[in-house]
Amino acid sequence: MEKVGEIWREGRRVGKEDPRRIVHAFKVGLALAFVSSFYYYQPLYDNFGVNAMWAVMTVVVVFEFSVGATLGKGINRAVATLVAGGLGVGAHHLASLSGPTIEPILLAIFVFVQAALSTFVRFFPRVKARYDYGILIFILTFSLISVSGFREDEILDLAHKRLSTVIIGGVSCVLISIFICPVWAGQDLPSLLASNFDTLSHFLQEFGEEYFEATDDGDVKEVEKRRRNLQRYKIVLNSKSNEEALANFAKWEPRHGQFRFRHPWKQYLAVAALLRQCAYRIDALNSYINSDFQIPTDVKKKLEEPLRRMSSESGKSMKEASISLKKMRKSSSYDIHVDHVLNSQSACKDLTTLLKSGILNDVEPLHMIALTTTVSLLIDIVNLTEKVSESVHELASAARFKNKKKSTVSSEKSDSVSTVRAMPIKSQDDHVVTILCDDDMSHTVDQSRGESSVDSCHHVAIEIDDDDSVHEKHEDGEIHEHTSCVSCGQTNASDVLDSDNKRTSYK
Repeated sequence: MEKVGEIWREGRRVGKEDPRRIVHAFKVGLALAFVSSFYYYQPLYDNFGVNAMWAVMTVVVVFEFSVGATLGKGINRAVATLVAGGLGVGAHHLASLSGPTIEPILLAIFVFVQAALSTFVRFFPRVKARYDYGILIFILTFSLISVSGFREDEILDLAHKRLSTVIIGGVSCVLISIFICPVWAGQDLPSLLASNFDTLSHFLQEFGEEYFEATDDGDVKEVEKRRRNLQRYKIVLNSKSNEEALANFAKWEPRHGQFRFRHPWKQYLAVAALLRQCAYRIDALNSYINSDFQIPTDVKKKLEEPLRRMSSESGKSMKEASISLKKMRKSSSYDIHVDHVLNSQSACKDLTTLLKSGILNDVEPLHMIALTTTVSLLIDIVNLTEKVSESVHELASAARFKNKKKSTVSSEKSDSVSTVRAMPIKSQDDHVVTILCDDDMSHTVDQSRGESSVDSCHHVAIEIDDDDSVHEKHEDGEIHEHTSCVSCGQTNASDVLDSDNKRTSYK
């Protein structure tokens, strides 16, 4: 009973980690029940005979967890069976022309040559990544067809039935995998990368608290729990094989959601490689937290402010990258992401200035070595964070992430924020003027050429490119110059500067 209870608890844990596993089990059972009817139903059995069992075997070996893995294996098996069946029939026919004495010798030579060549080709990296299973089935099918033909008179019928049952089993797997609760490898790969970003982000944001204020006082369980959470970054170190497998499976999948054909899956792997490099630095950094040789707190405090900023801003940058990957869109958060990178680099410069000032001259050599090593690792992490930021931006451009950035202007008569749209207009003196106005009244501006009688908008922001000044057109027909960040798409009433001596009429 204890073993039964242990198995039950393990089953609940596995199902709770990913409920899709339970659905996948039912899908495999459904596919097997369907193809088994070819063996149980007499009319179908009369057509396929014992070869109907090949459909069952195909479902068992082809049906995988994701659509891409199932589709890849199904195509590999079907193509390999077709090619190997044709070559096997040809080899049998060619050997039979030489007479009953030479025929078995030629068949043995054919089997040896194709098996040796095919096995050698399996060592090619590109072939092994995508077509290894297909070559394995090719070797098996060619050998079975050519050897069976020596004792079987109806070799064409045998090849036809085996190919038919393999195709039936493979198509059943693919259809059930796609149309019943599909699991897309193309969706799992960005989710895995986003999770890795979150894991490293958590460590970097908590590093300052743990490094400068770490203490073993208090609840032992809470201390151990906090340290276990920090060490979750080790998952990133061992995620390479999983990421490469998901990218390989995703290449087989048809277009779904935002994942189109020829999606830049290699760019995901490039981001993942940079992320692992960062995880290796974090692993070395973590060793100084749990080391028996601890630097005195008063020595650490000398560099606390820039080190905290470096780790915290790098962590926030990775958090923004995680959000971008999860939502698959470029938004204003990317600007925040870049700001965090710039802030971490600024902290690096402040730290360099602080070290040049000789603040560590009175520190013992061993403490100096440990502290400078920590500083060096954090600087490496900041530099890698910049590279990760650039790589994520390249991925967003190559994958055509949606852009949700919007511009807004504030109304003087209302606290509500209106969505704006930029309309460039060339004035008579060749100045380029950009008018920001509400979408619902843009057609009114186009028709009236800028007339002031617009009830749906309180003011229009205008940008003149020659002197980077921004003006505001009020309902009274006058344009008042004021300073605001047009790129952000917002104006502030407190920033408006009334300039009566610079009134301009807009015609």
